[in-house]
Amino acid sequence: MINQQDSYLKGRGAQINTHNRFEKHENGIFHIEGIDEEAGFVSKTQYIPTHPKTFINKVDSPDVGLAYSMNPYQGCEHGCLYCYARNSHEYWGYSAGLDFEQKILVKQGIVAAMEKQLNQKKWEVLPIMLSGNTDCYQPIEKKMQLTRGILQTVLKYKHPVSLITKNSLILRDIDLLQELAKDNLVHVMVTVTCTDERVRLQLEPRTTTYKQRFKIIEELNKKNIPVGVMVAPIIPGITSHDVPNVIKTAAQNGAKRAGYTLVRLNGAIATVFKDWLEKTYPDRAQKVWNQIAACHGGQVNDSRAGTRMQGEGNIAEIIRNLFRVSVKKYIGENQSFRFNTQAFFNRHSAQIKLFDE
Repeated sequence: MINQQDSYLKGRGAQINTHNRFEKHENGIFHIEGIDEEAGFVSKTQYIPTHPKTFINKVDSPDVGLAYSMNPYQGCEHGCLYCYARNSHEYWGYSAGLDFEQKILVKQGIVAAMEKQLNQKKWEVLPIMLSGNTDCYQPIEKKMQLTRGILQTVLKYKHPVSLITKNSLILRDIDLLQELAKDNLVHVMVTVTCTDERVRLQLEPRTTTYKQRFKIIEELNKKNIPVGVMVAPIIPGITSHDVPNVIKTAAQNGAKRAGYTLVRLNGAIATVFKDWLEKTYPDRAQKVWNQIAACHGGQVNDSRAGTRMQGEGNIAEIIRNLFRVSVKKYIGENQSFRFNTQAFFNRHSAQIKLFDE
């Protein structure tokens, strides 16, 4: 009998490479006794340069609440099992499984592409989310500094920006965030799934510790940078019980608002997550799977706007109430934040100002 833990890929989230829906042929390990059973499973992260012509993307989803997003990296070394961005890796010819966290596309030349868009005559000034897909502070950012370049650019143009991350590398850029905060141009959400480090290592193997994430909230709050906590995704039977503790600890460290999403397993993510679930929690895998499905009308994913983020049904309602009660108890009312869209300054507005003078 094969011990599943013997073949468990430590330090990685996904344990398999799923089939790319755009590929006609499927590659994989079909016989565990094969002599080439490890073929295709590269352990070392690869960084692949790309050169986009445009960088800021229009967001049409009514669930997001922001008009634009920008992602300096495609794929993410954090390796979070549940990440909805995994499916987007298939558009590049890769798998949503191990490829997503081992083959990272680095978007070079983005500052120039970004400035070109911001200087468009009819550019509409609305908040940009950094990032809407993969974490802009994943490990390679320490070397590439693409995110820092982006922040320098939005500061130059006085453009509003929203950040969401789970990496303490954001504290490197606290000087830029402070300057942006002076004009109400920035808001940060720190993602915290739960407070159990054992679970974090299983779910998000290459992310910073939960204690460090609360430290991020504390440090940003000290510098008067608007910050909140995103409890996401909440997974029934694994992290759902820890919602009150996450919000309590975040509030103690200065979080002024909180949000949450319920896990949903769209596309190939369902295959990645189920494989991981059966290997990591074999005793409760089916129960957790059924609870997730119960939150999405009997399926593990529901793509309908308005329900996909928070689910529906009895279990989803229990989680929603637990979140609301916890926020009310530890934070009070979620403090509103309004981005400043009046400070924006590009070459066209400069010409208008010069003409007026």
